[in-house]
Amino acid sequence: MANLGNEQSVSGTDVWLTPPYILEALGEFDLDPCSPVNRPWDTAKKHFTVEDDGLAQEWDGRVWCNPPYGPPMSKWLNRLAHHPDGGIALIFARTETKAFFDSVWDKADAILFLKGRLRFHKPDGSLGGTAGSPSVLIAYGEQEVSVLQSCGIGGKLVYLNNAHSALSPLRFGVGVSDSP
Repeated sequence: MANLGNEQSVSGTDVWLTPPYILEALGEFDLDPCSPVNRPWDTAKKHFTVEDDGLAQEWDGRVWCNPPYGPPMSKWLNRLAHHPDGGIALIFARTETKAFFDSVWDKADAILFLKGRLRFHKPDGSLGGTAGSPSVLIAYGEQEVSVLQSCGIGGKLVYLNNAHSALSPLRFGVGVSDSP
């Protein structure tokens, strides 16, 4: 689930679903702790919704996190940053914000800046308009860095942790609308 925050919602919803090709490229996740209540496709094996209060639940396994955007986003990213099994988050590339400084720059292992702008899906599964900002995939954990390296999603992969300096150099891939 993603709340576009300051972005105007023409459809009257703050639920914006991750495009399925992104999830397919990243592989299977064990948990989505901030999943929409009604979703046309699964994002993980297990889902917590707003009704479950995913932040208050126990997290197990590999986590997918498309958090509510705006002030609560930092709570989700900080939780993911401290989750021992790692995971990947999808947020807007607002690199100057407090949330990015608090939860990404010093805590994540890598960031994949996506080429082009995503088109999220509406709660009914239909394709929405182009996002109001560019997006990033954030890897928390070395395994997730490897996933971003090999996922085939176009963009620029930036390593944030010196432990990854031996990994392949920055890359620029195919457009996000292309198949991996």
